Amino acid sequence: MTNPAKQLDDDAIVLLTEDHKKVKKLFADFAKLAKGDGTDKAKAEAVRAICLALTIHAQAEEKIFYPAVRAVIKDDDLMDEAHVEHAGVKSLIAQLHAMEPAHDHYDATVTVLGEMFDHHVKEVEDKMFPKAKKAKVDIDALGAALMQRKHELLAERGEAE
Repeated sequence: MTNPAKQLDDDAIVLLTEDHKKVKKLFADFAKLAKGDGTDKAKAEAVRAICLALTIHAQAEEKIFYPAVRAVIKDDDLMDEAHVEHAGVKSLIAQLHAMEPAHDHYDATVTVLGEMFDHHVKEVEDKMFPKAKKAKVDIDALGAALMQRKHELLAERGEAE
């Protein structure tokens, strides 16, 4: 008999959805700081956490999940759009890395990044995940590979899970 908790941990769609929830919370935390006149240090730390979470998530998703899904769902438009959205996110992350929290457009850049992320999540969760499930992608194997890749990426950056 298999362990249901283990299966849940290895489910790629559950893992990616949990990442989405975590990042949405990080954006909500930043929004509170931005509206409540959070200190530049607090805002910078919140943005660092957002950028790290997005970077790790995107790299694992692009290397593990997208190729497997692209191979079976035969929806190049959906997959191409996801890649372009990731490129936009990476561009905004690079801009944020080059800015200080006191920059006039810092808060606005984080807000736009959050909006892009929300759009991307909606596309992935509403369109890509159902197609992957219908195509019977091995979500457990992908989940295990995603977890391994995320651990590797965090270790490369000297970050703890």
